[in-house]
Amino acid sequence: MSAVATPVSPMLVRLAAEKATGALLRDHGTLYLVDGRVVHAESPASPGVDVLLTTGGRLPREGWDEAVDRAGAHRAVGRFLVDSGRLHDGELEICHLGAVFDAAFFALSPTSGPTRFRYGVGHWFGTVRPVSAEAVERETVRRRELLDAVWPYAAVDTAPVVPRPAAPGQTVGARQRALLAAADGERTPAELARLLGRPAFHTLLDVRRLAAAGLVETPLDTGPEPSPALLPVLPVADPDIALLRRLRDALEAHL
Repeated sequence: MSAVATPVSPMLVRLAAEKATGALLRDHGTLYLVDGRVVHAESPASPGVDVLLTTGGRLPREGWDEAVDRAGAHRAVGRFLVDSGRLHDGELEICHLGAVFDAAFFALSPTSGPTRFRYGVGHWFGTVRPVSAEAVERETVRRRELLDAVWPYAAVDTAPVVPRPAAPGQTVGARQRALLAAADGERTPAELARLLGRPAFHTLLDVRRLAAAGLVETPLDTGPEPSPALLPVLPVADPDIALLRRLRDALEAHL
């Protein structure tokens, strides 16, 4: 895994080399491996596939619940959603890959707690499209660097999102308007992600951009106050679209 100079998780690197199957448990989430490749990930900080599909309006909640009831014991929930006509293969793969990378970002965050691996453990969702451990580590590093490049104050990631008044003429895009409308000064980025049915990382990215523009408070003692007049919210590619393009390219490369 030479693409990542210092592994995010040395144990993940070793398990990938061993082609291990099981669950890698860390403080902030769990990665599930089959033959050394990541097939699922979950984290308390990240909305699961169910939230992304149901809150986003793509799948009725009862359709998700039925899939879990009928196929969960067989570790084939994803397959059931496709076979029952609720989702197409491609959209399931894209949604699931997005959820995997989102949860893995938090699961692989720095921790001082123990990292454990339970051999043979699988996840009830089932395997959709395995991802190499190298790809997961590389994407995790890329996301960390992107957040710091936007606004290098990680305190905004876990603090309640507190909107600030816009400067005259300062505007934001539709995604960020919806986020600001939902921000009540008490909800954290993770809570907003669940409420809006969005990936948690993309929500963090929007919050950092808003903080850099002076439209969201940055907690005290983390750095200088931004100047709204000098830091407008610049037009940027929708992170969902950018991710979908990368996932599409990755899928096509393995077809």
